[in-house]
Amino acid sequence: KTHTMEVKDNPPENKGIMPRAFEAVFKAIGGDPNKQYLVRASYLEIYTEEIRDLLSKNPKNKLEIKEKPDTGVYVKDLSSFVVKDVNEINQVMLTGRRNRTTAETNMNDKSSRSHSIFTLTIETAQVGEDLKSHIRVGKLNMVDLAGSERLSKTGATGVRQIEATQINLSLSTLCLVNATLTDPKGSVYVPYRNSKLTRLLQDSLGGNTKTVMIANIGPADYNYDCLLYTSDAADEGLGVDLGGRRLIKK
Repeated sequence: KTHTMEVKDNPPENKGIMPRAFEAVFKAIGGDPNKQYLVRASYLEIYTEEIRDLLSKNPKNKLEIKEKPDTGVYVKDLSSFVVKDVNEINQVMLTGRRNRTTAETNMNDKSSRSHSIFTLTIETAQVGEDLKSHIRVGKLNMVDLAGSERLSKTGATGVRQIEATQINLSLSTLCLVNATLTDPKGSVYVPYRNSKLTRLLQDSLGGNTKTVMIANIGPADYNYDCLLYTSDAADEGLGVDLGGRRLIKK
């Protein structure tokens, strides 16, 4: 999953989703001389239900989720950097990657022990027919989820076991939110608040957005049960109504 999202190049055709998105954004805004753009980047991880700023000088500090009536859910004191080109934003990504929590398990020598969210906020200013400046704001969340774990396979104990338990709980909440959103009975209560992950991604999961989910699976029969779990979770998300659109699944 991290390879799919973050790999920078070497060779260039193996670039991940994030660097490809960076290039697409700056190519799009660079070709419009009639508008002014401001691009800001932030990068956080959710580690054992604690939110950490991957771009901070103290990336282990715990941050809090807040909410405003006009802008919605946000993370208090989260760093945000203005980036002017692809090179600058790639450096931001690499800085955050170095601070992300990873560890060795029986399944992976560099296993992600947290979920990460890289957010691009793009502000556009344009003079309208009334000769006044109008500002529009858009947001792109790029999420790298830690994988669900079977303790019998990973051999996780101690701190690694606590991490695995929290990862599994948050992924279960994500599936529960998707199930609630696709419930034909139309449940009034959606349990976004049961997990920091779903709380932060509330707009992406149930708002007026476009969302793509990439499900990573492998051919090994040893992991057949994980393949089924991942496929079911992705299939469930396919039915979520996003402001008149359906979740795109690969």
